[in-house]
Amino acid sequence: MTDRPETKVTEKAAVVLLSGGLDSATAMAVAREEGYTTYALSFRYGQRHDVELAAAGRVAQALGAARHVIADIDLRVFGGSALTADIAVPHHDRVEDLTQDIPITYVPARNTIFLSFALAWAETLEAEDIFIGVNALDYSGYPDCRPEYIAAYEQMANLATKAGVGGHQHLRIHTPLIDLTKAQIIGLGRSLGVDFGLTHSCYDPDTDGFACGTCDSCLLRRKGFADLGLEDPAPVRQH
Repeated sequence: MTDRPETKVTEKAAVVLLSGGLDSATAMAVAREEGYTTYALSFRYGQRHDVELAAAGRVAQALGAARHVIADIDLRVFGGSALTADIAVPHHDRVEDLTQDIPITYVPARNTIFLSFALAWAETLEAEDIFIGVNALDYSGYPDCRPEYIAAYEQMANLATKAGVGGHQHLRIHTPLIDLTKAQIIGLGRSLGVDFGLTHSCYDPDTDGFACGTCDSCLLRRKGFADLGLEDPAPVRQH
């Protein structure tokens, strides 16, 4: 992690997995609305770019995180994904071209790894709540975004820590977006004051940080705004 170890807190605290994208920003806003003091956790995991980490920093500040920690891990040692290996990111002309097959942008076991870090921080904070912006509707076929996965992980988490076994902690993994469409997520975020112009969702931005507009994530994001009759405020590369 990038700074000093955390000591326990006494307020109603939650660890929020914050990628810098649209979904995680909305999940963080939900946690804040529900009265949690938020501790934002992002990862430098060997992804293709750091643009999303800059976005995560902007979002954490705008939404009043008590702390924002970036954990350094390197999933490039395993590869297997267009986000962590020398594999081209797929591009499409239309959102209708996307399939429900697991795409090459899936990073093996990424949410399991990220949740494990969140679990460790939550135990240190003596917090019982983790928020993650996974979605089972408008998503790109990732297996670790499904409700049954989250339920299984939560059960495991409560068996995995000293605090859980000792009865001092009962961990809950909150997935407030899991049954929402992308348009509904955007609408919820707007109602909670999220500035989506601060966020970044693209898998393949250019060197200036502009979104490509044609990867899976960009297409789903653009459709969500279009379904609401809105323009995406985040910058997109002109083709």
